[in-house]
Amino acid sequence: MHPDLDATRHGPARTGLIRALARGFLGRCPHCGTGKVFRRFLKVRPECDACGLALHHHRADDLPPYLVIFLVAHVVGYLILETEMGYDVPLWFQLSFWPAATLGMALGLLQPVKGAVVGLQYALGMHGFATLPSGGPAAPRGEEPRLGPADERATDTHPGLGPA
Repeated sequence: MHPDLDATRHGPARTGLIRALARGFLGRCPHCGTGKVFRRFLKVRPECDACGLALHHHRADDLPPYLVIFLVAHVVGYLILETEMGYDVPLWFQLSFWPAATLGMALGLLQPVKGAVVGLQYALGMHGFATLPSGGPAAPRGEEPRLGPADERATDTHPGLGPA
């Protein structure tokens, strides 16, 4: 049975691994594919604007830069080797071109790889992605809730513990 048809009976279905990785790589929500994952270049949104999937608990940490370094170093290293073995390229060109190419490739791949890592964590149900949003688009929200003494919702207090 198709996963989307199963979602009508048993709640929302989790997106498959390959589709979640692809959606994350493209900067889209791994659950719905509509909302955006990033608020800024590498800052992940707290939740998807379209489906309400909580994204704030992802733990991409060091894996995206490690993968980018691994990929870029292998590609650039291979191209440098081929250039050195097959052509007589001036040193000034190599000292200016290869660092710029390395930096450009690394910056170009960093956000997509981080999105794919978030998609991987979602597809495997890791780090708080075990629960899925209940259904349709998330309700629009105003200002972010503030925690601490200015929080008007905290009316109960426990002795010695502050607001509940």
